[in-house]
Amino acid sequence: MSIESDLYLIKDFDKKYCMQVFSPLDVAFVKGKGCYLYDTEGKKYLDMIGGIAVNSVGHGHPKLVKAISEQAKNLIHCSNYYLIPSRSELAYNLCKKASFADKVFFSNSGAEANEAAIKLARGYFYYKGMDRYEIITAKMSFHGRTMGTISATGQPRFSKPFEPVVPGFKYVEFNDIEDLANAVTDKTAAIMLELIQGESGVHPAAPDYIVAVRKLCNERGILFIDDEIQTGMGRTGKNFCYEHYGVYPDIMTLAKGLAGGVPIGATLCSDEVASGFHVGDHGSTFGGNPLATTAANTVIEIMDQEQLTANAGLVGDELMDKLQALKAKFPMIHQVRGRGLLIGIEFNPMISAAMMKDVLFERGFLVSAIGASTIRIAPPLIITKKEALSFANELEKILKSQAKNMR
Repeated sequence: MSIESDLYLIKDFDKKYCMQVFSPLDVAFVKGKGCYLYDTEGKKYLDMIGGIAVNSVGHGHPKLVKAISEQAKNLIHCSNYYLIPSRSELAYNLCKKASFADKVFFSNSGAEANEAAIKLARGYFYYKGMDRYEIITAKMSFHGRTMGTISATGQPRFSKPFEPVVPGFKYVEFNDIEDLANAVTDKTAAIMLELIQGESGVHPAAPDYIVAVRKLCNERGILFIDDEIQTGMGRTGKNFCYEHYGVYPDIMTLAKGLAGGVPIGATLCSDEVASGFHVGDHGSTFGGNPLATTAANTVIEIMDQEQLTANAGLVGDELMDKLQALKAKFPMIHQVRGRGLLIGIEFNPMISAAMMKDVLFERGFLVSAIGASTIRIAPPLIITKKEALSFANELEKILKSQAKNMR
């Protein structure tokens, strides 16, 4: 039985048989092409959230579809008991060609990548014979939904129902180096940060803050974990967000856009830090499987051939300029934040994020709402200037209408 075209049945089955942890809009998508999604009725939507920064090369990219299809015909899974050619190739592409790293561990999601990073940091000091286990993270951070990563997340609303949390985490004010320095003890193993806090409203780290964090880590022998689950793979106009700050992390985590929609996570580090894992210390049944790593290698190839990192920077700058102009024109916009194609638009209390998301949805634009007042956009990196500005122009029309109604 196929229910793909029957929205009523899709909703009914979802409500009856799926755990109700999501609050989906009243729509089901059955096709995607480029930056657009099509619902069961054939209506077209500009995808300005990209599966939450996942669909980096858009929907239905012919090279990615071909690569996944061909790999599925040959081999989907064979386990990490054996060598996997595409996994080895992806490790080379990420370490040797793209980043600071020497080694990588592959998993299935951002939360798993961050779990591995936490374990790796603790293991690094354990094998040195040092009792250092504390991880310092920032308030309003988000690192995942496993028990370990909700414990790392600096937002109690994610962990409160599941307490007690995993011990060994401290939380400090974001962009406050004094607060961070005061939290460091001789038990501190790592400082774990997002360079742009995505789930709290797209808040970038200040350049001098990250430089000071790196300096503090060097002086105190602490590992710097860079959570680039959302910001990695070209989204900010650089391969990785740390490049904007002129520093290197010791550990970096990736997921979301790495394989263009196929589940994957990656934890990267230097050779020195990789000593924190010995044979048998960590693992993953599905991590690094042939299908996911083939998809990721193909995404990297597409991004290189189509210069999508540069496109993210150029289109992101154009869009940011337009949004800043709207902010100057409409007091309803409180702030516009972000970098590249990861942007948060925060409204004054008179405009709710949920309402704005719903109005944009009715007009054929998909965004996400964060908290009470901010919408987030993270479209595919293939988006054109014309497509991005069509979103901004629609937002302007909505704001004009809202301003008129408030008079």
